[in-house]
Amino acid sequence: MAASDHETVFTLEATPIKFGPGAADDAGWELKRLGVKRAMLVTDPNVRQLGHPDRIRELIEKEGIEVVVYDRARVEPTVDSFQDAADFALEHEVDGFVSVGGGSSIDTAKTANLIITHPAPVIDYVNPPVGGGKKPPSPLHPHLAIPTTSGTGSEATTVAVLDIPDQHVKSGISHRYLRPTQGIVDPELVRTLPAEVTSSTGLDVICHAAESFLTRPYDRRERPATPDDRPPYQGANPVADVWSAKALEYGGRFLRRAVADGDDVEARGAMMLAATMAGVGFGSAGVHIPHACAYPIASLKHEYQPPGYDEGHKFVPHGHSVIVTAPAAFRFTYEAMPDRHRQVAEWLAGEPLPDAGPDTLPDVLRRLMQDIDAPRGIAELGYTEDDVPALVEGTMKQQRLLVGTPRDVSETDIAHILNASMTNW
Repeated sequence: MAASDHETVFTLEATPIKFGPGAADDAGWELKRLGVKRAMLVTDPNVRQLGHPDRIRELIEKEGIEVVVYDRARVEPTVDSFQDAADFALEHEVDGFVSVGGGSSIDTAKTANLIITHPAPVIDYVNPPVGGGKKPPSPLHPHLAIPTTSGTGSEATTVAVLDIPDQHVKSGISHRYLRPTQGIVDPELVRTLPAEVTSSTGLDVICHAAESFLTRPYDRRERPATPDDRPPYQGANPVADVWSAKALEYGGRFLRRAVADGDDVEARGAMMLAATMAGVGFGSAGVHIPHACAYPIASLKHEYQPPGYDEGHKFVPHGHSVIVTAPAAFRFTYEAMPDRHRQVAEWLAGEPLPDAGPDTLPDVLRRLMQDIDAPRGIAELGYTEDDVPALVEGTMKQQRLLVGTPRDVSETDIAHILNASMTNW
């Protein structure tokens, strides 16, 4: 590829964020400012039991805005669950959205908003080769995103992730118009989060930020034929790097504390802020191998009962599905950008690591995983080496993510990474 064929442009976009204890009290004011008259509040049954959604509904209604509550958002959403939310939004003729919950609730609101603004079957919008890759022609209704976990950063991203059960694969819908109009990040909302959930979501933050910082740089991509063809995940760039670096620093400093003590509002607040910062970083640069592997790891088998989550709902929490392959993945990508891998390890370790080599970042990650009781590897999630071919097949379908890998990656490489990730210690 000649130099003139390379991309020379990157885009800076971010959700406006209001951060701080008590910030959720501004929900009604924000929706009124956005011109919403009839809002659909999207949450899930567990978060609703905590009381946050109903308190926020009352705050919105005080501003004279009608609210219809949809509390059927599914943890690990599917095509059908997204469609159910979209049908509910159409039936109630809403003109705006407020999501209160984890990434699943925020993603459900994003997709319902997309479908009622530009009606089509959900699968038409899902990224190819899994779905049709249809692009919305114009912006969506206002969406106020209020996270109650400190992980996905979905309040800051252009992506909604979903499970496609009949294909045994997860995929996503990705377009700049999906990014919420406004985010409110309130540390008071995560005080009640169980330690295991704080651990899993925090590891997702760290993976987001590390993968983003370690993606193929934007100017090594081919120049797109039209601006419309420029992907939301652009590759590492100077602006994304700033957000990812700070998220990694916060993860290294605060994640262990946030897991250890729910009332450590400083640590839990810092992890919420880190989640948003990582969301801005990877929302611009993208993610690669750990997230590509995570999709089939989460969707191929449903045998794992995660501690701290609902008994009887067997699934692999997203943070666990990404972190288990991260040590092996970053050992594989090390040779493409050694200095950047050392930098990531130093931010997480909180100290200079002048003699860093291929195993330094994997070792830093393993120590962190051990300290906060993460699963030891893919085997603990219910997989054996006999499952690796199917996991490779599911991973290779995530080309939207894998194009960001800083060195070329083959099916054989992915198989090696998965085998090496069966048990990390």
